[in-house]
Amino acid sequence: MSENTHSTYKAAGVDIDLATSLLKDLKPKLAQARRPEMLAPIGGFGGLFQIDLAKWKNPVMVASIDGVGTKLMVAAMAQDFTTVGYDIVNHCINDISVQGAEPVYFLDYIGIGKLRNPIYADVLSGIADACKDANCALLGGETAEMPGMYGNDFDLVGIITGMVEKDKIITGENIRPGHVAIALPSSGLHTNGFSLARKVLFEVAGFDVNSTPECLKGETVGQALLKPHVCYWKAVKALMDSPAVSLDGVAHITGGGLIDNVPRILPKDVDAVFESSAIKNPAPIFDLIVEKGNIEKQEAYHVFNMGAGMVFFVPADQEAETMKLCKEAGFDPFVCGRIVEGSGKSIVK
Repeated sequence: MSENTHSTYKAAGVDIDLATSLLKDLKPKLAQARRPEMLAPIGGFGGLFQIDLAKWKNPVMVASIDGVGTKLMVAAMAQDFTTVGYDIVNHCINDISVQGAEPVYFLDYIGIGKLRNPIYADVLSGIADACKDANCALLGGETAEMPGMYGNDFDLVGIITGMVEKDKIITGENIRPGHVAIALPSSGLHTNGFSLARKVLFEVAGFDVNSTPECLKGETVGQALLKPHVCYWKAVKALMDSPAVSLDGVAHITGGGLIDNVPRILPKDVDAVFESSAIKNPAPIFDLIVEKGNIEKQEAYHVFNMGAGMVFFVPADQEAETMKLCKEAGFDPFVCGRIVEGSGKSIVK
């Protein structure tokens, strides 16, 4: 470098002005994901959120953090980033809703090698829309442009905070033999199992994101894999608000499937027994992955949600009311299991 050449951040690969310009264009969209408790617009050093003590009498804050994982690699292959913003928000909301927490604010983190569109606008737009749909404030976020760290890839992480009255926390401790398991359908893989799915579909089977196997009924592999994670909060809230239902346990079926996620909420003296044949209308992408990968049944239910995105545990005499409320919330519930005496395990038959 000559003595008259001046080093700049932009020349090193970080374009601060571009980040500012892109964020300015998105601010009207982001501003729609608000709640009255927000005290300042996005862009400050910290987000301000005042708890409404007229609404919350004995509030407990519930927080969670998660990422989208290697689903981002499929989005990059398809050059479709319109769904992953929904994925991160809805995954995080579901994780806290199992304890009965209402989502109140969300923060995002995007780490990227080189800031560019459509990634930035599509991801943040999806985040804002998903937050708005759930009445969750988009309180702030961070976009870190780090050339040399991520290359052409990027990472997406979400942090959610919710609140629940202390006496309304759902723990699973009241799950007893005789309870039934009622599931809500997933849209597909959601955000888990993509390392195995990518290996099977793209390496073993030789598909690409534009392939259209007959079993997908007109969808491409990319479209089937990129369906956004479903948000189940409306059903959880409907059941919690009902005096006719005792929602004794909720499991979000993420990485680890029914086999690993359900035991996280089970008492140590019961087992959950699931009938795989009762899982309603699993997305055809699951059958394709299992067939092409020659994946054993127990492995499939240990990796993927296999069509059951969230599971509720209620007393058997409340089955009909639970089903009705879930349908009124916009879902297609199905009974897929029961609770028996045991040792805290989840069994898939």
